[in-house]
Amino acid sequence: MNWEIIMALLLGLGLSASCGFRVFVPLLVTAVATHFGWFPGMIHNQFAWMGTLPAIIAFGSASVLEILGYYIPVVDNALDAVASPLAVIAGALLATSVLPIDNDLLKWGLGIIVGGGSAGIVQSGTVFTRLLSSKATLTTGNAVVSTGENVAATAGALLSLILPIITGIAALILVLVMGRYAVKRFRKMKIGES
Repeated sequence: MNWEIIMALLLGLGLSASCGFRVFVPLLVTAVATHFGWFPGMIHNQFAWMGTLPAIIAFGSASVLEILGYYIPVVDNALDAVASPLAVIAGALLATSVLPIDNDLLKWGLGIIVGGGSAGIVQSGTVFTRLLSSKATLTTGNAVVSTGENVAATAGALLSLILPIITGIAALILVLVMGRYAVKRFRKMKIGES
């Protein structure tokens, strides 16, 4: 595996993990960076549409609605049901879009595993966190959780573009920790049902 692919995987991992916090913010950050050519060659030809003005408007509108929705009690928990599969799709799309691989099967396979997997694991961690916050604070603490997620999504996406190695490694650690936590919670729930 060459250095270019490793860098792209780390970039994709960082962007995808950010999708686990907010689905559309990393897409918006990537679209704006692509549109203005801040990182030439980052997005490959078949994904050039991500840098178009209609894509920026769509991702921007969706980002605003998503961010605002997470500040409304009860709606925030409902959004998690919709955001979970969307995060996996967005993570897979972002990871695939930056991979410099000509073989589409390999490119999409890696994108789905690395991007979709990392976004899904981070999203499941945020769902558990919100459920705990809702239960412990009767939803009054969810705004704090939402603010933290907004910051993590924005900072994660920006830092992924600027410092892909560091952010990718941090995202990998985050995914491993959250994945382990999710497995423990799932096992506890299964034991509780028995």
